[in-house]
Amino acid sequence: MPRMGLTPDMLVEAAAAMADERGFSTLTLTELARSFDVKVASLYAHVKNSGDLNARLALYALDKLASRAEEAVAGRAGKDALLAVAHVHRDFAREHPGLFEAARYKLEGPFNDDNGGIRISRITRAALRGYALSETETTHAMRLLGSFFLGFPMLELAGSFDHSRPSAETSWNRSLDALDALLRSWPTHK
Repeated sequence: MPRMGLTPDMLVEAAAAMADERGFSTLTLTELARSFDVKVASLYAHVKNSGDLNARLALYALDKLASRAEEAVAGRAGKDALLAVAHVHRDFAREHPGLFEAARYKLEGPFNDDNGGIRISRITRAALRGYALSETETTHAMRLLGSFFLGFPMLELAGSFDHSRPSAETSWNRSLDALDALLRSWPTHK
């Protein structure tokens, strides 16, 4: 029987705060139960197991990221849209490092068409419309952008850019300029 007042949403929100503070990979059901002053068994009325909690947290993170991206990209096109999507990812990573990590958790099973991951994909695809790419080339470009939007902040959070000049900020901006130039002159293949 579920503990009075405890809900799956409360667990996910508490897990999100813990992940941001300590890291997604360190999150445990034991620690989450302790934060509510309940036994781990009490959580099983709300989540199946740690994998279920991780999946819920990943969907939560993706939804938050997608909502920010939708707001940032609204009314923008071309390079402005590209920059908006990029900055949303980097800012989200800096503000919510645990959720940024959770957003990369491998999700299984069918999900509705409105989940955050699919929304982010749609937003990125829409941002690329200003570059006149074919459907197939848009997919390739989305994969490149996804690699950059995830990879750069991951390396930055790990301190990988702290040991040399120029600054990570300068590299970020130069990389975005390079991506825009690449997208404008994207090679086509038959």
